[in-house]
This record gives sequence, C-alpha cells and structure tokens, in this order.
Amino acid sequence: MLGMTDTKATAAAATDLIKDGSEITFMEDVIAPSDLTPVIVDFWAPWCGPCKTLGPALEAAVTAAKGAVKMVKINVDENQGLAAQLRIQSIPTVYAFHKGQPVDGFQGNIAASDIKRFVEKLAALGPAPDNGLADAIEAAEAMLAEGAHDDAIETFTAILDEEPENAVAYAGLIRAHLAAGNLDLAETLITTAPDGVMKSKEVEATRAQLALARQAASAGPVDDLRAALATDPANRQTIFDLAAALLATDQTEEAISTLLDLFKLDRDWNDGAARRQLFTIFDALSPKDPLVLAGRRRLSSMIFA
Repeated sequence: MLGMTDTKATAAAATDLIKDGSEITFMEDVIAPSDLTPVIVDFWAPWCGPCKTLGPALEAAVTAAKGAVKMVKINVDENQGLAAQLRIQSIPTVYAFHKGQPVDGFQGNIAASDIKRFVEKLAALGPAPDNGLADAIEAAEAMLAEGAHDDAIETFTAILDEEPENAVAYAGLIRAHLAAGNLDLAETLITTAPDGVMKSKEVEATRAQLALARQAASAGPVDDLRAALATDPANRQTIFDLAAALLATDQTEEAISTLLDLFKLDRDWNDGAARRQLFTIFDALSPKDPLVLAGRRRLSSMIFA
C-alpha cells in the first residue's frame, strides 16, 4: 500500500490555476493557497497596453508550470482599495506570494525569457513531487476522520518508518494524538520534530491545534457565558471566552462568527486578540475548509472596508 502513487493530488493541482480576483476574495484566492503553492498576482487594467501583452504571456508560463504555481488577475480599476493597500503605483505590476508573504515581483512588461525564469524560480518554492506514500496518508486521514485514533497513529507511524521526515505524516501523527486526548505527547512530538519538518506548514498548523486544545481544556460552560453576555452584550472578554467555549464543544462555525463579531465591535481590543485567535483557528484547519474560506472572506471585507 505504501508504494502506490496518488493521482488525485496531480489532478487537483491542474485545476483553478488562473482566476480573476478581487479585494473581497484576496485572502481566499492568494494568501491561503500560497501556503502550499506560490501565487502570482497580476495587477492590470483594460486600458493598459503593456498589460495586454504581459497578461497572456504570464498565463502561458503558469500553464506550462503544470500546477507548480498559480495566478490571480486583479483589475485595479475595480479594486482600487486593494491597489492602494499594496501601493500599486503603476501597471502592469506583478507580485508573487508564498506562505502568505510577497517574495518577488516586477513592474512593467518584460521579455518572455524573463517571465519563464520568474515562474521557474517560484515553482522551485512549491511542494516536492509525490513520493508514493500519498495513498497510505489518505488512508490514515480517513481513519482519523472516523475516530479510529489508534489505527491512524499506527499507520502514520508506519509511514514515518519509511520516510522519517515526511511532514504530512508527521503532522498527521500529532493530530491523531491530539484527537485521542494525548496533549502532552502531541506537544513533545511538536517540540522534538526532526529539523526537516520542524518548520513545515503542516507541523506549524499542529501548533495552532495544540493551542486550541489547551484552551478547550479550560473553557467555561457555554450556557453560563451566553447568560453573562445577555446582560452585558458589549463585554469583550465574555465574547472572547464564549468563542473559546464554542470551540471546545466543536461549534467551530459559531466560534468563528463570534470572533468576527468581536473584531467588528473592537478590532484593537487586547492587542487584536480576536484577529489573532481567528488566525489560530484558520491555521489549525485546512486552508480549503469552507469555514476557513468563509471566515477569511468576511474578515478580509472588514479589513478593507
């Protein structure tokens, strides 16, 4: 089983490579996907002559990269707030994002050979090719989703016996222990992770999951917090505590909504605690989780409002 290859990831990577974006969808289209795959953002306008040459050339290079990079096109006339936020002073302007941060870019039209080098350089930042263990990882994830924690732990451990620095399997083992309530063991795995996976996005996500699990252990009763909030609806700490209690009882969607309401009420409260907690939750979930996508979209609309 461990030697089988996974074609699903390849097929998924070949879709949605190039899309139109906006201020509202920027976090969903650019920031979140860039955790795994570098995303090129092309700022253009219909009246811009050089944009009409650069855009298709970039699209061709991105398509040729076969999923190693993605591209989002932003019409600056329709998204002036975002253009101002990112200090776009002339077009075409191209930024490249990786792991949520701008890592490269250029202004104006450039030669096709330079475009090719630009895209190839970004492609090198993306994930390594499939190593043949994806089917086993998928099976372990299914076990974990079904609540078969011990079986998931055993399978992830077997994968790591073959490839000790497989970040996906290592993070899966941590999550399996978290699901089984082995918080101290999960923390030990995080703090003693091999150098090759210590700073991987998968293991970094488990840090957020562990933090939320620790909070859940000390969260107050939901009903008591709802009652307290009914008498003092603007109490920031009570709202924050209610969100923590909701997370502890697997009411993640309402917890996210509660924190978004707190951010809207007072985004600077407690040094931006609502936003930090939201990002902790987003980091703990899959970037493609519908709750993450909807939450990031609503948060983005508030930030750019």
